[in-house]
Formats: sequence, C-alpha cells, structure tokens
Amino acid sequence: MTQRHHGERADRVSRFDLPNLGFGVGLRSPHHRYVLDHLGDELGAEWLEIISENHLDSHGHPRHVLDRVAERHSLVMHGVSLSIGSVEPLDFDYLRRLRQLADAVGAAWVSDHVCFTGVAGLNTHDLLPVPFTEAALTHLVRRVRTVQDFLERPLVLENPSTYVGFTASTMPEEEFVARLATEADCGLLLDVNNVYVSAVNHDTDPRAYLGALPHDRVVQIHLAGHTDAGTHLIDTHDGPVAPAVWELYDAAIALTGPVSTLLEWDDRLPPFPELVAELDKARRRALEPPNARVTAGV
Repeated sequence: MTQRHHGERADRVSRFDLPNLGFGVGLRSPHHRYVLDHLGDELGAEWLEIISENHLDSHGHPRHVLDRVAERHSLVMHGVSLSIGSVEPLDFDYLRRLRQLADAVGAAWVSDHVCFTGVAGLNTHDLLPVPFTEAALTHLVRRVRTVQDFLERPLVLENPSTYVGFTASTMPEEEFVARLATEADCGLLLDVNNVYVSAVNHDTDPRAYLGALPHDRVVQIHLAGHTDAGTHLIDTHDGPVAPAVWELYDAAIALTGPVSTLLEWDDRLPPFPELVAELDKARRRALEPPNARVTAGV
C-alpha cells in the first residue's frame, strides 16, 4: 500500500496515488450508441463507471463498447457482489475474474459496498447491512486486506443506504466505516445520497457523519436521486439529485477537497445529455466559489 501523507489541507492528501478523474456518469446499455458516437470531449463526462458484474463474462457488443470507451476515457469498476461483510468464504473465482477485467480495461480502481449480499450460497441481489460491532469490524478488516492483496490494488468501499439497524451495534456507522478504512488501509467511496437517505431513515446528523470520516481516504463521491416514501427515503437512482443532497455535497467537498465525482442514474434513464446536464451541476458546485453559485442560482 502507498505511504500516507497526512495533513489538514485537502490538496495535500494522498488518496493512494489514485487520480482525481473529474466528473463522470455510469455507463449503461441504453446509452451505448450515444457514448460511442461522442467519445472524447464531446461526451461531457471525463470518465465512466461500470457495474463490474455486468461485464465479468460479457463479450460481443457490450465488450466492444467497453474496449472502445477504455481507449478514450478513464473507467472505474463498481461491484455489487463482493459481499465483503459475509461470514461465508471469499469467492476467489469471482475475485480472479474481477482482477482480469480490471487489468484488461485499465480500471482506475475497483469498488464495492460495506455490506453482505447473501447467505448459504444464495445471492439476494440486495446490499444487506452489517452490524456495527468490534467483531464485525475485525472480520471485515481481515477480509478487505485479503481482497486487496489478491487484486493487487486498493479496494474502495462505499457506504450503502440502510433502512434498519441492529440492536447489537455498539458504534455509529460513521465510526465503523472510518475505522474500517484506516485499519484495513483501503479507500472510501463516499455516497452522499446514501448518507442523507440513511440519516433521514435513522434520524441522525448527516453532517456529523461526514465530519467523522478520514477525508484523505475518500477516493470517489457518488451523487444520486432518491424517493420519499413518506415514512422513509429509498435510494432509487431514478431521478435528479435532491436539493438537500446537493447541500451535503457542498459540505463533503469542503472536507475532502477535489475528488472524483459520479452521478448515478440507473432507473427511468433520461437521454444522455440530460445526465450530463445534471452532472454539470456537480461540476459547477465543486469548481465555483459558493457565492458565485448563489448569484448564478445553481
């Protein structure tokens, strides 16, 4: 792992020698034709994120698109099946294919979630929460170190949205995530929308959550839309970013400094230019002074 260089100024943080890629969006199949036709500066996004599992065994046209994109844009792999929080053995066949894909497309980094995804060999296809206990932390730290050694690259882990908690938990989520990143020596994917969704669902302070994280380990930020179900919020990725999440993004950037930012939009996908228009809001908020944003009405 890369030697750390600690400091209070955001422009001095290390982030594992991983680059600030700028502003990106997810690569989804309905947009393949548009992306191929606008590779380069015309695309409006500096980088793209793929769902790892969609491409592990994908060939034909999807792989052709991926290879073409990799020639002109940075790619990041974002997984949903690592199940780092599971008590079952790590799937080294899955990890081998993950490493092969990352090497083949030159992925800037590989990410997944602080969660588990199944039990007894069954995949629930959902990101299930882990208890925030000392035992669970020790378990995850050991598994993260093993995965990083196998992948031969830092693992970047995301805070998922949650809707229930464990009575057995002995620490808040932000402490658990912060200690996991530090003790396992891994990176963080800070999903600002998930922070907000979970804070509303559990009646906690999202800004306190941000403040408790090791900001020099935040490699990437996610932004997304959510759905208000009345009694709780649901992380749906099917609409624009909410005003409260934009405000939380401002607070996150103030703490982390410039960091790769991605707009997630996975359902009810709009045309690609509309994604870029929403992404441009993040670009302006991150790059312009706050008073300039107020004047412009951003």
